[in-house]
Amino acid sequence: MQGVDKVFNGDVVALKGMSLDVREGDFISLLGPSGCGKSTALRLLAGLSHPSRGRIAWDGGQEEGDLGVVFQEPTLMPWATVAQNIWLPLRLRGKSYAAVKDEVLEALRLVGLEKFQTAYPRELSGGMKMRVSIARALVTRPRLVLMDEPFAALDEITRFRLNDDLLALRDKIGCTVVFVTHSVFESVFLSDRIVVMAARPGRVIRELAVDAPYPRTDAFRTSAEYAAYCRDASDALHAAMGDAA
Repeated sequence: MQGVDKVFNGDVVALKGMSLDVREGDFISLLGPSGCGKSTALRLLAGLSHPSRGRIAWDGGQEEGDLGVVFQEPTLMPWATVAQNIWLPLRLRGKSYAAVKDEVLEALRLVGLEKFQTAYPRELSGGMKMRVSIARALVTRPRLVLMDEPFAALDEITRFRLNDDLLALRDKIGCTVVFVTHSVFESVFLSDRIVVMAARPGRVIRELAVDAPYPRTDAFRTSAEYAAYCRDASDALHAAMGDAA
């Protein structure tokens, strides 16, 4: 993203001069107060909206299947089975289920739901539904995965477990992740870079590096190193909130 502005209705400035370099293999969290434009930035990266000014470019160009998106809600089709929901991105590309069954089942295995391929969303817990949404985003083996607060509505235990699983999945498929969150603790555990944003207008005010090695475990969550990173991120977030006031 290079000097990106996003203006709604002619006068509502959601983003102003936002620049962000996403490198291959990054796990970047966009952290900031409500209304700072995190989700707007993600929608721009996803191509679901277009900048009012500035440019967004993929090094080497973007090809079909390069991008996966996980929204705040699982957004599953209630009339379709788990396997059929995961098949959707491939189906939209004209591929029959028979032709891609192995890819669908592999995506299910990645999220630990291979035994639920014939279940319907109503039969799943909230965490399981989100796993299906993640599997759907990963079934094309994308280069870049965009995640918009996917775990915000889940209880803390489930959220911790899915944080662990997300890092394991990233390690397996080698994708780059841009992750929107309000949680300092989540951003530090997951990320190697935290981009702190302020609102009115939405903009980047600080970037923090989290140099702790992967894989990250419960031992990292209880370490002095983790606590220090959380303090730094919390201080930056409070500064962002003051800058927006």
